[in-house]
Amino acid sequence: MEKPEDNADTLYTLIPLEDFKALMSVDDRDDRLCRFCLVTSTLTIEQYCMRKLLRKKHFEQIEFTGDLLIPLREYPVIEVLAFYVFGNGEILEPEFYRVNPECGIDFDIPFSLNLSPALLRYPSLSSVKAVYWAGYQIENVPADLSSACLELASWNFNRYKGRRVGMTGNIRGSGKEGEHFELSLPENVKALLEPYKRKTI
Repeated sequence: MEKPEDNADTLYTLIPLEDFKALMSVDDRDDRLCRFCLVTSTLTIEQYCMRKLLRKKHFEQIEFTGDLLIPLREYPVIEVLAFYVFGNGEILEPEFYRVNPECGIDFDIPFSLNLSPALLRYPSLSSVKAVYWAGYQIENVPADLSSACLELASWNFNRYKGRRVGMTGNIRGSGKEGEHFELSLPENVKALLEPYKRKTI
């Protein structure tokens, strides 16, 4: 399974650079601006959705209250690498937990660890730590998520090229008096992102 570090030159974006340039009909002279717009748009989308969407490794310490269902913060989960029991630092063997739903399924729903009741016998267990891969690889990003990135990146690209950062434009015939500040995120992009905003169990 390919991991993000296998290709360190990969841009942090929900749509490939070359696809964006082809769809926008721009050449290599605008390469730097394209890269900037794609990365900032991806980060803006993640901030709006309150989650990490691209595949990366996560280290998560979770308070243990006795509930055997432990929700993981990021999803979809691709692989759980390790699960530690705090207090003695012991790595818990996979037979003592299972991932729900199954790892590697690109369901855009929160994942959780179902723990064995045997954990309740651990004395003074207050927290656990999960190390796992979660998120989408660029070739598996859902189409509407890619579209949101494309629209936001192209919106920013056109603002920067037109030197209209911070303004939506003029009301015809009114000159500067008609200029007004734009929204931080276009409404059509928000609509595309609605299904990907963080879900809670």
